[in-house]
Amino acid sequence: METTVIAVLCGAVQPFREENEPSAIAKRPVAGNVRVRRLGLDGDAQADLAVHGGVDKALHYYPQDHYAWWRGEIGEHPLLDRPGAFGENIAATGLTENDVCVGDRFRLGTALVEVSQGRQPCWKLDHRFGGLKINAAMVRSRRCGWYYRVIEEGQVGAGEGLSLVERPFPAWSVARVFGLLIAGDHKRDAAGLAALGDVAALSASWKRRREALLPG
Repeated sequence: METTVIAVLCGAVQPFREENEPSAIAKRPVAGNVRVRRLGLDGDAQADLAVHGGVDKALHYYPQDHYAWWRGEIGEHPLLDRPGAFGENIAATGLTENDVCVGDRFRLGTALVEVSQGRQPCWKLDHRFGGLKINAAMVRSRRCGWYYRVIEEGQVGAGEGLSLVERPFPAWSVARVFGLLIAGDHKRDAAGLAALGDVAALSASWKRRREALLPG
């Protein structure tokens, strides 16, 4: 499983909805190689570190494959004219939530990264798209994207490779885990929710979410 990076994107913290609600969701492609560090890309930022960033969410990947689906869902929108519409750091095609598993390790340029969880959407996506119901559509469709933690630091730029090197949890696609923990599938798959406890690579926050969803 291998693809090529279309764009590497970074963003600065800036006013979003109101002066007291800043965000760095507006990511833009950067030229040249960018250093990939344990907490993310050089030149990138997150506004609310309580829910964004950290070692488990160092890099956000969103499949460019989904952009055509979004045009069909919401119509043409200027944000969909280039990578970065969903606040992603890494843009590429050929990988989706059904193809990629939690715990997958990829060589990203010279860095080594590991899938830690799906992206949990929030109100900021709706606001970014002018009030369209992006959040609900993302949950319903499981087109969530995912996060990488950085195992080995390195650098990456547009045109570099993203290739799978290890898959320790082949039964646990991002789509399946997102369905259990975010989209309500745990209500009809209690056995799956229990078995998810064996996926050591799952992010700390989603491990806590799983614990909270277990039957009392």
